[in-house]
Amino acid sequence: MSEILILFFGAVAAGLLGSLTGLGGGVVIIPLLTLGFGVPMHYAIGASLISVIGTSSGSAVAFVKEGFTNVRIGMFLEIATTTGAIIGALISGILNPNTIGIIFASILIMTVVLNLRKKPDHQEPIVGGSLEHKLQLFGTFPDKGVVKEYSARNTVSGFFMMVFAGIMSGLLGIGSGALKVLAMDNMMKLPFKVSTTTSNFMIGVTAVASSLIYFQRGEIIPVIVAPVLIGVVLGSFIGSKTLIVSQTKKLKVVFAVVVSILSIYMMYNGINHNFK
Repeated sequence: MSEILILFFGAVAAGLLGSLTGLGGGVVIIPLLTLGFGVPMHYAIGASLISVIGTSSGSAVAFVKEGFTNVRIGMFLEIATTTGAIIGALISGILNPNTIGIIFASILIMTVVLNLRKKPDHQEPIVGGSLEHKLQLFGTFPDKGVVKEYSARNTVSGFFMMVFAGIMSGLLGIGSGALKVLAMDNMMKLPFKVSTTTSNFMIGVTAVASSLIYFQRGEIIPVIVAPVLIGVVLGSFIGSKTLIVSQTKKLKVVFAVVVSILSIYMMYNGINHNFK
């Protein structure tokens, strides 16, 4: 019982920090379970995926109502991310836990770097006859009382980047939000508010696709998943309420240092074959 309570409060902290920094709770849940509690890697990934579904679903509804999320672009790119997520989940069943730990550590460092970078903000006009125009990958969003128009660019490269993001999500049990935003910001040149909210809308669906495979393999354990899910959702809720009064820039730097240390420790354990 005491271990479940400790796991619950650890998940609350993961959800809180993930919400405040935008990295998501999954990047903390995996090290917490594997390094802190000795949970086998594949069980930790299964629990993390369920928590990703929970945290994404609640906020996604709010962003859609506010008019920031582009559902059409999100559903189009979901073809890529869900395909990638299924591939990643299948690859996870083949790879040994130590290899997954090394890959996780590498992606974690990449995620931190991407999160600390200054985010570009685009507002591209609609080009008649383009692929984006034919697929209707454009829309509007509210900005300080003004409705602004935008259109996607470089759809093909963005689509393949989304496949990679989906593979990492299914393989590692994380939302891969930073990779999704990278594809939509840097490649498809969508406005920052649109890319972040659309990414959040997509994360839950992507996690569902891969979690079904983990469930089929018996790698989603209720006694682990329940406290993690409740804790992360509660932590994310608290984080969303305190986000306005928090000094997020300083927090991101501190959290980046902590996550970088965790990633190095995970890589060390992976190289020394310490994961189960």
